[in-house]
Amino acid sequence: MLSRMNAVMKTAPGEAGVGLHEVDVPEPAPGQARIRVTATGVCGTDIHIARDEYGYEAPVVMGHEILGEVDAVGEGADESWVSRRVATETYFSTCGRCAACRDGRINLCPSRRSIGSYENGGFAPFVVVPVENLHAVSPVDESSDAGIGAVLAEPLACVAHCLCDPPVISAGDEVLVVGPGAMGQLSAQVARAEGGVVTLAGLPKDAERLNVARQLGFRTTTERPDADSYDVVIEASGSAPGAELAFAAARRAGRYVQVGIFGRDVPMPFDAVLYKELTVTSGFASTPASWRRAMTLIETGAVTLDPLVTERVPLGDWQRAFENIRAGRGIKTVIVPD
Repeated sequence: MLSRMNAVMKTAPGEAGVGLHEVDVPEPAPGQARIRVTATGVCGTDIHIARDEYGYEAPVVMGHEILGEVDAVGEGADESWVSRRVATETYFSTCGRCAACRDGRINLCPSRRSIGSYENGGFAPFVVVPVENLHAVSPVDESSDAGIGAVLAEPLACVAHCLCDPPVISAGDEVLVVGPGAMGQLSAQVARAEGGVVTLAGLPKDAERLNVARQLGFRTTTERPDADSYDVVIEASGSAPGAELAFAAARRAGRYVQVGIFGRDVPMPFDAVLYKELTVTSGFASTPASWRRAMTLIETGAVTLDPLVTERVPLGDWQRAFENIRAGRGIKTVIVPD
C-alpha cells in the first residue's frame, strides 16, 4: 500500500486556506480502526469551517460524513471489524470528566475533538477513528449507487438527536420543514417516521430538490405557509428568512426546532416565543443514543437515503463539491477517493 495520499485540508484562515495536500497514510493506534473511504458527504459545516464560522484546528483533513470499509485495526482492537462496511461517529475524543460527559451528553463536552475539524477526517482515501465509533452498514455492490445513501448516517444521527431525544412530534402533528437540502430531507423523513404529516417548504430555485421530496411521498410548497398553521416547525435552511417563516407558521403552543446552522448572528422574531408560548428546541451534533436511532431507521427501511445522494465528485475535483453546497445544487454531494 502507498505511504502517502492526497487529502482536502484546512491549513490557514479563510476559504483560500482549503486545498489539496499530500499527507501520510495514517496507521491505526491501539484501540483505533483505519477506514478505507468509499465516500464522504460534503456538509454545510464544511463550508462554515472553510469560512472560519465553525471551530477547527489547522492543519486538518476535513470531512466527517464517512462511509467506508475497515482495512486495519490497532493493537487491542476487535479484529472482527476488518473488511466490514461501516459508518462512523465523529467524536475522536472527549474529556470524560466534565459535567456534560458525566451526564452522557458527550456532544456538549467543551474539550470535544471531532474528525474533520480538530482531527483528520474523511476527505481522503483513509481515516482512523476509535473503534468504538464504528457502526456496521449492510454490504452492497459498491460499483452501483445502491446503498451509497448510508453516507448520510451521520447527518441522520444529528437529525434524530434534534427530533427524537426527547421526541418533539406526536402522531398526527402537522409538521413544516423549511429548507429542502439534506438536513431538511432527513428531517422530513424522521418526522414522518414519528407520525407527523409533513410538508417540505423551499424556494422556486429548489425545484429539483422538492421534486425528490415529492417522489418520496411528501407534500411540498414554494408558497409562504399560512400563519399559525403547523404544530411543529423545523428550520433546516440555516437562513434568517427561513427562521422568520417558521416562527410565523407555528401554531400557538407549538414547537420550533432549529436544525440548520446559521454560522453567524442573525435577527430572529423571538417575541413569537412569548406571544405564542412556543417551545424552542434544538440539538448539537449527535449522541450514541441518536446514532442507535439512526441506524435502526436505516436498517428497518423507515428512511430512504439513496435518492438524496445527487452527485459523486472525485477527490481531485473537491472544489466542485464545495460549490454545489454554496449554490444549493442537488441534495447531497459526496467526495470519493480518486
